[in-house]
This record gives sequence, structure tokens and C-alpha cells, in this order.
Amino acid sequence: MNAAVVTVGDELLVGDTENTNATWLCDRLDARGVAVRRVTVVPDEVAEIARVVNEYHAEYDAVIVTGGLGPTHDDVTMEAVAAAFGRDLAENAEAAAWLAERGYSGGDLAAETTHLPADCRPLPNEAGVAPGAVVESVYVLPGVPGEMKAMFELVEDEFAGTLTHVLTVDVDEPESELLDRFASLRERFDVRVGSYPGEVVSVKITAEREAEAERAAAWVREHTDAVEPRPVGEGSGSVEDRAEDVGDETD
Repeated sequence: MNAAVVTVGDELLVGDTENTNATWLCDRLDARGVAVRRVTVVPDEVAEIARVVNEYHAEYDAVIVTGGLGPTHDDVTMEAVAAAFGRDLAENAEAAAWLAERGYSGGDLAAETTHLPADCRPLPNEAGVAPGAVVESVYVLPGVPGEMKAMFELVEDEFAGTLTHVLTVDVDEPESELLDRFASLRERFDVRVGSYPGEVVSVKITAEREAEAERAAAWVREHTDAVEPRPVGEGSGSVEDRAEDVGDETD
């Protein structure tokens, strides 16, 4: 499964707000075996949002859009997603009923709060007010991190892909001196190789089969000045099931 993440907000583009939503979503999708192929930030403009959503919907299995929900002048994401599918915005009875159950009457909220793309599947906002929506394979979530996380967890099981096995070997050599060995590694094993220099060069090995990842990592340790090997991610296990990451990787 391939996916794209679209985060909406002028505040992201000018650096006022850190894009933690994209990082969190990529991590959760990666853990489910979903390959995130694009992360895009767009301004609070209907045309820009609609253009990107339309393009990504045609190209990827799923698109997650966060931000720009609500009744204020710059909350235009629902309008833009509706435009991308050629739909109108309309009062959503299910969303209105859900809010009423939580004690919100029609007079408590701006009318636009429950206006969603026609024929969408509304998503309740367990941690806030503004509902989300699913339009075909496009998931529209709030921008407030706590609300976004709670809503994503409602649909998380709808995202699944091929889990992979990841090992990282730290090498105490200059990255430029490892290029030929990277080429040999990729020729010998069915793996993706990422190289991340710092105090040491972290060589990230990703494979669909655990045994292949282990063999490739052993080869790196044997043919380089490797330091103590470590698994990627939390925990003390030898290998963690992960999906392919977006990053500086060669394949």
C-alpha cells in the first residue's frame, strides 16, 4: 500500500509551527507496512489543496490530509477536498447527530462545522469538535495533533502493507569510502540500503525477509569497521518489523 500525507497550513510554510503531524503519521504508517511516497505541505488555499489532493488520489492508494478544519476563514480544507472530487459541501446529518450527543446544539456551533463533502463518511472528533471525513481513499483529519491522532486511530486498521525487517549497522569509516561496498551489498542481497553520516555512518538495511536482513548486516560488519550493531526502533529485540522509510536511501 502506497500513501501520501498532505499537511495544510500557512503556519507550516512560514516556520511558525513544526510539522509534527507528518512525522507522527509517517511513523505510524511505516509501522503498518504502508509506504509513504509523498509528504507535502500546502497553504490555506482551496485551489492548491484541491490540486494536490486530486493528483495524489489518482497516484496513491490512500491520501491523508491534516489541518484546516473548522469554521474560521482559513479553514478551507473540506471545501478543497469537495472541489477535488467535484462535490458540494453539505450539512452532514451524522456529524450533526454526533455533536448533538455530546451536548452541542445548532446554536452552539457555526453552521460550517458540520458541512462536509457530499456522500462522504464522517469521522467523529473524539478529542475536539470539528469532524473529519473520508472521501473515497482520501482521509481528512484535524490539524490539532491530539485531535488528529485520536481520529487516525479510528481508521488505522484501514491502512496495511508489507512489513519489512530493518537492521542498522554503525560503521566508523568516512561515507565516501563505503560507496563500493554499498554497491556490492545491493548486488549480493535483496535489500534497500540507507546511509546516514554523523559521528559514525549508520547503514540502514531493509528487507522483506528477516534472514536476508540478517545476512546483509553480517556482511557489512565483516567488510567494514563496524561498531556495536543495534536494531532500529524501540525495544531490545534483534529486528523490528517496519515498513520502508522515506529518506536518503538507495535501492
